[in-house]
Amino acid sequence: MLKKQIEKYIGSQKGTVELHNEEKEYAERQGLLNGVQVKLSEPGARFKDAYIERGNKETEEFLGEESSQFLSQPIGYFKERNNEFMYLESRWFELIGVDAVSFEKDDVFGTYDVMLGLKLQKKYEADIKKFLEENLQGDGSRFDLMFDANEGVWSLNFALNGLKGYKEDLSIGEAYNLIYGFLFDLAESIENR
Repeated sequence: MLKKQIEKYIGSQKGTVELHNEEKEYAERQGLLNGVQVKLSEPGARFKDAYIERGNKETEEFLGEESSQFLSQPIGYFKERNNEFMYLESRWFELIGVDAVSFEKDDVFGTYDVMLGLKLQKKYEADIKKFLEENLQGDGSRFDLMFDANEGVWSLNFALNGLKGYKEDLSIGEAYNLIYGFLFDLAESIENR
C-alpha cells in the first residue's frame, strides 16, 4: 500500500518532486526515483497546508479553525487548556493511510494522547500490535486499538510520550512530525511483513 501511494504521488507531480525526508529515503530504497528530480522540503513545512481546528473535549463543540502558525505553539498549550483538543487533516497523512490525527492532554494519565484512523485491513492486527509494543516506550507505552468493521478502519489511540524523540518542550508541529514519522514507520513495517 505505501509503495503504491508514494509511487502515485511521485507520478502525479510535474517537474521536480517535493518530498520530505521519510518519503525521499523510502522512495530511494524502493527504486522509485529513477531520473526524478527531488527537492527536499523543510521539516517544519510538512503541515503548512493542513486543515487544523480546535474543539471542546467534552462537547466536541467547534472552537476555531487555525492556520499552520498554531503549530508553533508548545504542546504545553493543551496542559493549560485541558478542555481542548485539536484535529489535523493533511495530504501527508492520507499518503500513509491515516485519517485525520487528533491530539489532546489526557486528564487521567497526564500524557499527550494521539487519536487517529488507520486504513489497514483487519488481517494486520497482530502486525500492528507487535509494532506498537516494540516501538512505544516507558510510561507512554499504552495504546488502544479497535477495528471498526463498518468503516473498515482501525481506531488507534496512543500516548505521544511513548515515542522516541518525545520531549516536554516540543512544539505542536514538532509533535505532529514525530507522530508522522512513527506512523510512516508503522506503514512501512506492515508492508514489509
